Amino acid sequence: MDPEIDLHSLRIVRAIAEHGSISGAARALGYSQPAISQHLQRAESRIGMPLVQRVGRASQLTEAGEALARHAVQIGSAVEAAAGELAGLAGLEHGRVRLAAFPTASSTLVPGLLGALRAAHPGLAVSYVEAEPPEALSLLRDGLVDLAITFAYPGDRADPHRDENLEVVELFADPVAVVLPRSHAEADSEAVELTALADERWIAGCPLCRGHLLAACEAVGVDPDIGLETDNSTAVLHLVGEGLGVALLPRLALRTAAVPETVVVRPTAPTSDRAVRIVGRVGGRRVPAIGATLAIAERRWAGFAAVAPEAAVV
Repeated sequence: MDPEIDLHSLRIVRAIAEHGSISGAARALGYSQPAISQHLQRAESRIGMPLVQRVGRASQLTEAGEALARHAVQIGSAVEAAAGELAGLAGLEHGRVRLAAFPTASSTLVPGLLGALRAAHPGLAVSYVEAEPPEALSLLRDGLVDLAITFAYPGDRADPHRDENLEVVELFADPVAVVLPRSHAEADSEAVELTALADERWIAGCPLCRGHLLAACEAVGVDPDIGLETDNSTAVLHLVGEGLGVALLPRLALRTAAVPETVVVRPTAPTSDRAVRIVGRVGGRRVPAIGATLAIAERRWAGFAAVAPEAAVV
């Protein structure tokens, strides 16, 4: 058997996988449902096997359909690369870039990047979605975004960046600070040893940040008592201010946060930095819109210091 597979069939199968139904795929692609169904029937006749099967009132992909959907991501990226290179010949007057980034980046990094991109290439269509690094990288692998701004902590055994299909660009180091109530015995220290906080209750953040807290404490023989958890840095600061615990926060999270008068921020000892990165698929840089975004990000954050304003570091 020599199946005849066309690009439009791949797009339809991928859309069904993404939207969960033929009707959802039709809406996403701008076709009527009968037109999509007819094209699927013709494709199944050429291929010699079904791509979609009915399950009750719903439709789902067969094993053959799922196989095509998996390949459709890479094939779609290659087609976008070809289309993007043609757009590059027109001086980036057209094209698109889809970006994901972690929540703290939404108020610190993303606005400036999108503003610089708009100024340099006003013809580009840009979309943005907020997601923590593991989810952002999943979106990237699935072809739903083109670039992801992420972070990683040193020694993370479950680092989701370990993928030969990803191009990882290091942007800058983001130091992690300890946040204490002003009344704490270590509040006047230039740097706070984690061993001095062995008996404290801790406030943990997102899963990656919680993992870093556990690893950093384990490295100095401390078993942290985690009593509260929130990935909202403003909430962390106010919980600390009420004397409900201590916490580790990246400096980037403090750039736009109002630190209460009842809170102090101090460097940790030993020091601990997380790496802020921008990630794309291997080969994606050849697409002019993606390449332009990467170039702006690399220029913008060369030598960037992720420190909080002096007024916030007391």
